[in-house]
Amino acid sequence: MVQITAQMVKQLREATGAGPLDCKKALEAHEGDMEKAMEFLREKGLARAAKKLGAGRTMNEGVVATYVHHDKRLAAMVEVNCETDFVAKTPQFQEFAHNLAVHIASMSPEYVKREDVPEAVVQAERELQLRRAMEEGKPEHIAEKMVQGRLNKWFEDIVLMEQAFFKDEDKTIADLLNEAVAELGESIQIRRFVRFVVGEDADDDGADA
Repeated sequence: MVQITAQMVKQLREATGAGPLDCKKALEAHEGDMEKAMEFLREKGLARAAKKLGAGRTMNEGVVATYVHHDKRLAAMVEVNCETDFVAKTPQFQEFAHNLAVHIASMSPEYVKREDVPEAVVQAERELQLRRAMEEGKPEHIAEKMVQGRLNKWFEDIVLMEQAFFKDEDKTIADLLNEAVAELGESIQIRRFVRFVVGEDADDDGADA
């Protein structure tokens, strides 16, 4: 059996932010393989994050992050909440909020999450896509399946949580949020955002995430 040294535990702690006991157990379980231990702790952290997100915790702390484009014609502002002022002041939380502001400015979401989209808006889009599918000559049962697929794509375009992160298209904003929760150990929510473009109306959403 591979001997797990204090230096190995320290290295893993610095890389993951996990506690010393968790790091030691992860290294023992993976025979000292640092990469496998890191992946194990990451998955464990994401599992904990999922529980925290659904735990109904109070999130009255946080920050309002802003981004202004270099030409001063485009800007975004987002409120991100967490449980404690301590976490709100961490570089990781500040960077997460800043990345969200830049993403919102770049990708133009309209709502925080799918549940925030008014039912009337969803129904109108559903009818539009069904009409298009029928005009393409698709049988009704095929058209219905096509409509659902197109609706999902539409949600991915307008809903912040379902958009691909502009810095890494393999991750959605929901993935990014889960990673932040896992890393920081607190519940986090994207409360609301607003996007400004000179000469256009601002898109505003006040729903919780």
